Amino acid sequence: MISYSLRCRPGSHGFDAWFRSSADWEKQAGLGLVSCPICGATEVEKALMAPAVVTARRGEAAPAAFVAERSAETGGAMVPAANGLAPAAVAMAMGAPPELAEAFAKLQDLAREVRAKADYVGTRFAEEARRIHFGEAPARGIYGEASRDEVEALGEEGIVALPLPPLPEDRN
Repeated sequence: MISYSLRCRPGSHGFDAWFRSSADWEKQAGLGLVSCPICGATEVEKALMAPAVVTARRGEAAPAAFVAERSAETGGAMVPAANGLAPAAVAMAMGAPPELAEAFAKLQDLAREVRAKADYVGTRFAEEARRIHFGEAPARGIYGEASRDEVEALGEEGIVALPLPPLPEDRN
């Protein structure tokens, strides 16, 4: 089975659909059997899809970069310094409005600033975030890697951490 991200041409509504094979997709789309669940249009095309990245550990997603910072305005609580969104180039390729692509670019600029001003703690992110939150380490901006489970556990403890958007220079 193959899951495709699809988009209708008239309304640019995005949706997902499953097919037995790529040939099955071609056949159904060619016969007008695939329709948009929002507007019913049968003019449907494949949308740009991000690949699923899986590590060797039983399908656990690869760790992402996270950042949090202690803020006086929130009474010393850890607050996010950036949000995890796709790069601007991907947004434009997916047909995103220019305003959304511009927002992605601004988030990437924010990620660059966070990386320039915060301490990189690597895989010790969850441990260091807890130490800062509980006053056992100096309050400062940090970023590093954490698994989804680690980030969920931080959230349950009242420590907010969000992914940083990927940067084009990370892939060079």
